[in-house]
Amino acid sequence: MHEEANGAGHRVGPEVSGAGTEQPGFLALERELTVLLRRARANQGEMAREVHPDLEPAAYGLLVRLDECGGQRATALAAYIGVGKATMSRQLRALEDLGLVAREPDPADGRAWLVALTEEGHARVSRVREARRERYARRLADWDPREVSELARLLHQLNRSTER
Repeated sequence: MHEEANGAGHRVGPEVSGAGTEQPGFLALERELTVLLRRARANQGEMAREVHPDLEPAAYGLLVRLDECGGQRATALAAYIGVGKATMSRQLRALEDLGLVAREPDPADGRAWLVALTEEGHARVSRVREARRERYARRLADWDPREVSELARLLHQLNRSTER
């Protein structure tokens, strides 16, 4: 990347023209992502209720993360989800009260705790995730399997680029 100093002595990168965002591809991307994200928020609420009727929609993502990655420190979960320690503490307390997660000592540091799914939590999350994959399979039954794989690859690429 070529950088130049402007008249005030600040370094600036290459300019990004606002006209670039007016390209049909970016307009379509913005529109389709808006629809997808709106539906995802609604689905997250449904999936949370399927795990437990009293589960907050925002906590569903925590359960999925624990299901995929195993026990984690609360600070790591907060960083991954993008919330503060107080919010994470409140959500974890609610999940503990529902019997979905439990805290256990961190074997790497006796002063710290790991949060992990309970057997009940794992069973409930697994059941809901399997049902969700079955819904995807039904909705995309007329897609070529290579298209499904390509969509997954592109979404992964998008997710990675937004993490930077």
